[in-house]
Amino acid sequence: MNQSTTTHTYTVPGISCDHCKHAIENEVSTIAGVSRVDVDVDAKVVTVSGGDDASIRAAIDTAGYDIA
Repeated sequence: MNQSTTTHTYTVPGISCDHCKHAIENEVSTIAGVSRVDVDVDAKVVTVSGGDDASIRAAIDTAGYDIA
């Protein structure tokens, strides 16, 4: 296969606990094309493999968080 997956990284200052982590993971994982969602609570960073930027940003917003 010659298909590459784009990785998107976002700083989300409002992440403070496991609830935040799960809320973002659950919302972002519903996007078509997303193969992986990693939320680092300590670093306040969301890393997403696949999907498109606009959809990921919208999903993080829907989960109740702002991207820095």
